Amino acid sequence: MIWEQAARAFWPLATVLALALAALALGVVAAVPGPVLPWLAGAVLLGLIWSAIRGGIRFRRIRMADALDRLDRTLPGRPLAALSDRAALGGEGALWRAHMAQMQARTVGARAVRPDAGLARRDPFALRLAGLVALVTALIFGGAAQMGQGVEALAATMGRPGVSGAVPTGPGWEGWAEPPAYTRRPTIYLNALAEGQALELPKGSEVTFRLYGAGAEVVQDIGPALADDPQAPGFRAEQSGTIEVSGRRFDVAVLPDNAPLIRAGAAPVRRADGRMVQDFEAEDDHGVASAQAVIALDLAAVDRRFGLSIDPEPREPVALTLPLPRGDRRQVAGQLTEDLSRHPWANLPVSLSLRAIDGIEQVGDAQPMHTVLPGRRFFNPLAAALIELRRDLLWSRDNAGRSAEILRAVTWRPDGFVAQPLYADLRGAVDLLEGERLSDQARDDLAEALWQAAVQLEDGGLSDALERMRQAQQKLSEAIRNGASPDEIQRLMDELKAATDAYTEMLAQQQAQQDPSERFTGDQEGQQITGDQIQQMMDEIQRLMNEGRMAEAQELLEQFNRMMENLQVQQGQAGEGQQGSSGNQPMNRLAETLREQQRLSDESFQDMQDQFGQGQSGQPSPNAPGLADRQQQLREELGQQQGLLPGQGSPGGDEARRQLDEAGRAMDEAEQALRDGDTGGALQRQADAIESMREGMRALGDMLNQQQAQQGQQGQQPGQEGQQPGAGDRAGAAGETYDQRPALDPLGRQRDGNGNVIAGGDPLAEGIDPARRARDLLDEIRRRSGQIDRPQDERDYLGRLLERF
Repeated sequence: MIWEQAARAFWPLATVLALALAALALGVVAAVPGPVLPWLAGAVLLGLIWSAIRGGIRFRRIRMADALDRLDRTLPGRPLAALSDRAALGGEGALWRAHMAQMQARTVGARAVRPDAGLARRDPFALRLAGLVALVTALIFGGAAQMGQGVEALAATMGRPGVSGAVPTGPGWEGWAEPPAYTRRPTIYLNALAEGQALELPKGSEVTFRLYGAGAEVVQDIGPALADDPQAPGFRAEQSGTIEVSGRRFDVAVLPDNAPLIRAGAAPVRRADGRMVQDFEAEDDHGVASAQAVIALDLAAVDRRFGLSIDPEPREPVALTLPLPRGDRRQVAGQLTEDLSRHPWANLPVSLSLRAIDGIEQVGDAQPMHTVLPGRRFFNPLAAALIELRRDLLWSRDNAGRSAEILRAVTWRPDGFVAQPLYADLRGAVDLLEGERLSDQARDDLAEALWQAAVQLEDGGLSDALERMRQAQQKLSEAIRNGASPDEIQRLMDELKAATDAYTEMLAQQQAQQDPSERFTGDQEGQQITGDQIQQMMDEIQRLMNEGRMAEAQELLEQFNRMMENLQVQQGQAGEGQQGSSGNQPMNRLAETLREQQRLSDESFQDMQDQFGQGQSGQPSPNAPGLADRQQQLREELGQQQGLLPGQGSPGGDEARRQLDEAGRAMDEAEQALRDGDTGGALQRQADAIESMREGMRALGDMLNQQQAQQGQQGQQPGQEGQQPGAGDRAGAAGETYDQRPALDPLGRQRDGNGNVIAGGDPLAEGIDPARRARDLLDEIRRRSGQIDRPQDERDYLGRLLERF
């Protein structure tokens, strides 16, 4: 009733206020002619005063008696008033008491009275609705700028008559100083600088002005002019000096742009696969734009004997682009990795020169380094001979006759020494060498054939398996960089797993056949890894990709590539480096179930998006039954896996089972929500299931690590030193990766702790705050993209983010 009284009394005041605010916000006031504006403002003010006085007069205070009377009128027979009556004649006998009981029974049906201000009768022209529509329109389409202009226009009408004077409308000039783009410095607004503040600009900065008043002029002595427009002068800062404009003086200090510096690290090293690794550092005051390494033959240092005794054919130096990080390049520390093992200069003396270029094409050169170009080494005698023949042919085609003689010698009596297919190829090469002078194409083809033959002799089928693994790694890395679809990435990941399994199995077979004293052990002592650890690292890559952390997945994939190329597989017998392996199979099965649950959640979200896009929100999706069936299947698989978990009765095992029980219940509820058409509820329960599975796997992994540590202590002999079994699982515990390099995040910063590198247990259970933060961001993007009231452009952008991550 208070609201009714206020609405009846003050609706004219609210309507006038709404119209006045809408006129200000929509710029109507600023558009009114100056002579009319004071009269209009006065009329609005009188209207406000009149409506306020009228409302105050008509507003009445509500009493309890009024409220009871209002309620009583809604009940039959007005029982509330009857209950307060007293019998005038005859006393309060049985009939009177029956009457009171009847009235009291009627009061039970009392309900709150629906308010009715009766504004439709009092406002037949709906002026209140017009004011409300105008106010809402102003809130949506109006702005502070229009309101400010209206207020300024009203303020101008308040001036005292007879007082004249120009009203300042803004500065008489504006100026900007824009440094060159390669410096990555922001543009400076000169009007915002304090009086007397020095202006420091990189050399080549462009200074521009905009003059608004007549007679303004810019005087400067810092560089040549860029434009002839007197109202918009501009010039380039080349030297220190001053700028004067309309009485304002700027002291300009032009900062010189120094040439970049670059220096090489230690001499390049050879990796196990023959690749060259060269460290370098570069710096520039504004950032290095590009850098390259130039490799030239050091002819004076070559041992000119045998096939190298004659003069070599001319060959251009090798130019390699040095990898530079994104973002800040003022201080760069990088590493060049290149496979030059097939180059004619491999394993020969060369000079290595590094060059850095900045944004204005200034060049910085490092002192040439004289070294031997790293290349692959061959230990099989016949393979080494073929590689030497190849080098001689690439050195000069005049070595063809000599190479033919040597090739005849090494293929003499091939029985039991050279396989028949290879013998036929080598005899064909002899005929080619003894023929006419080789063309460039024929020479290169023959060199490639000799290389393949040498690799086949040295490695057998291992080189083919390594090449397949490299190709799978390259394709997966390219797919991640180019934002391939999840299905394509998963297919390439499966291909990489198969190629890696084939390579490690073949490598293990080859090492088992070698004498232990002849096995290659790598450059670092004890750098061994088990098949389980390889699987863990691949699972970690899979997890990062599933969570959309593509930059980290790309980095870990590169580490995996380096590790596999320097690999020595440990085929652990029982108790040799594989303690706790009994828990690996259940952990791997749980990891696969978790990945399937994540895929199902993604498909459910995509299905919800499709429903929103088709305007079918709230209706069952045609895909819901199929998704529900898959959810049921995952729940049944999880139940089977729970019965196979180790550690029953231990705290870690019990915690893992409890978390998996929670995951199972969440899966059940998600299945039911999918069958009911509640996709949003299903997504929430699926997220709960994923989180519970992660917690369960983390608990299981901690339990297995404790068992490994206990077994390792029991098997440690007094005084024994060296790496404990299972220590490979903790390879990243000190902030280092598998190849003993500092673990860096995608921004090039060193990670704390293990840097999200596998540190024991299952990698899928290791992600904590960073992973959770990534999931929260992804969930928020999904939520916003599903809100149909958001602009279409914003939803399209969010959709592209979801497709990418």
